[in-house]
Amino acid sequence: MTPLDQFLLFGMTPAIVLAALVEGWWLSRRQTYDWLATGVSVLDLVVRLLVNIFVPFALSSPVTAWAREHRLMDLSLDGWQAFLLLFVGLEFCYYWFHRASHRVRWFWLNHAIHHSSNELNLAAAVRIGIFGKVTGTFVFFGPLVWLGFDAKLVGLALTLNLLYQFWIHATWLPQLGWLEGILNTPSAHRVHHASNPQYLDANYGGVLLVFDRLFGTYVPERADVTPRYGLVKPILSHNPLRVWFTGWGELLRDLASARRLRDVLGHLFMPPGWQPGMGLWQPVPVRDALAKPPNGDLVDLAEPGQRLPAP
Repeated sequence: MTPLDQFLLFGMTPAIVLAALVEGWWLSRRQTYDWLATGVSVLDLVVRLLVNIFVPFALSSPVTAWAREHRLMDLSLDGWQAFLLLFVGLEFCYYWFHRASHRVRWFWLNHAIHHSSNELNLAAAVRIGIFGKVTGTFVFFGPLVWLGFDAKLVGLALTLNLLYQFWIHATWLPQLGWLEGILNTPSAHRVHHASNPQYLDANYGGVLLVFDRLFGTYVPERADVTPRYGLVKPILSHNPLRVWFTGWGELLRDLASARRLRDVLGHLFMPPGWQPGMGLWQPVPVRDALAKPPNGDLVDLAEPGQRLPAP
């Protein structure tokens, strides 16, 4: 473990947890605060660190090894051009990793854990999920290794990207004026974490929202739509096993009922909520129009058939 790794693990991690606890104390003096949810988030962080330390293999490891073996060149951070290339390249890869983590069920299995908290706060930021090595999420960053960056350097850059995103989970921070739509801000991330139909599948960027604007997934926060946090089908339990394994149980039930290979592949790789007979692609929900059935409830367009109470 390098000195930088030690600093991130033994310095930044305790500082992040302390900041989350201080925010929780501050918020609890002004409103109801879910300390049990904070406990689940901290436990998720601890287990994830243990997995990363003691489980050497990840599903993405063969891809990373191939990319390293066939790299186009050797790139090091010996100039500002290399820094810029790594930063922009990581942002591009992170955008597609994050978008796939919402629109491909296999990757959603781990990322749903991050969205499972029904409150958005600094503690929720550390609930990233413990199955990243199982789902192979680092495969999205393989192109940077293939380009010529060392895999450990890419991993460090990704860690720093995630550290930036810690503070944007604070819901008490206001909109930031002209920075909105350029940087990933607390307002933009409130939209990202919201399960309202108007806000689903939006704002995937890490530090920047450039690629959200380029690929049509940027959605600003609206004064007339208060974000509702948590999953479309909320997990109301504070049992960490339920938080971690609910998605896996639902997937196994769907796979057991599948009649064709096509259905198996659909359950694994189509968007969350996909069911046989829905076709090969489920479009991004229409955010500016709400489907209202006769009873007046809202239908969440990302999870077909699931009804949500009006916000």
